[in-house]
Amino acid sequence: MQKWNLFLATLAMIISTSCSSQTLGGLLNKANQVLNGELSEEEIGKGLKEALNKGVNESVDFLAKENGYYETIYKILLPEEAEVVVSKLRMVPGFSNVEANLIEKINRAAEGAARKAGPIFLDAIKQMSFNDVTNILMGEDDAATRYLESTTYEALYNEFQPVIIASLDEVNARSYWKEAVTTYNKIPFTKDVNPELDDHVATKALVGLFSLVEKKEAEIRDNPAARTTDLLRKVFAQQDN
Repeated sequence: MQKWNLFLATLAMIISTSCSSQTLGGLLNKANQVLNGELSEEEIGKGLKEALNKGVNESVDFLAKENGYYETIYKILLPEEAEVVVSKLRMVPGFSNVEANLIEKINRAAEGAARKAGPIFLDAIKQMSFNDVTNILMGEDDAATRYLESTTYEALYNEFQPVIIASLDEVNARSYWKEAVTTYNKIPFTKDVNPELDDHVATKALVGLFSLVEKKEAEIRDNPAARTTDLLRKVFAQQDN
């Protein structure tokens, strides 16, 4: 007990300069329960992964439904380079609604990609080690989301982009954009452009996905009502003390 009290005192001295009293109390309480064995490694691991699975599943389901991107705060707008094109094409017959049409198409593509890319995201959670899990449990309110972002973003993007391309093609977005760019490039005294839609949409779609996962993580950490299983309640109840 004396060694444990010394550990707590040392930990408090190390982090007190950068943490609020509430955050510090939460960290010490987490350390106390984990290191005293009140939660087994299996419970901690399953609890955190269950929380992430819950957050990811809810995020993917939300974004993959019709208008999940298109009519929400996660709506994807055109890349900056595309604004040059659409501003010139508004007066060209057949392209008066080019911006609105493209924005709807790229958001439909993102919604389609979310359905197909969800399992890829979930698989990354399964690969988390116990060390990763405990670091997340002892971390900030967005620690799980930031972990996923830092360790899986590149792999997710590489898997996500082909799905985006296929989804863009399903709604004829790339062919429509190619036609718009070709028409624009024929306008006298304009500089030829060809911004790639797939990279832009893939990047913004993942930004939206991670943002929503972060929101779901915060709900589970901060709102007991969002902990819908006994395991989630047990693992995250320590934060409420």
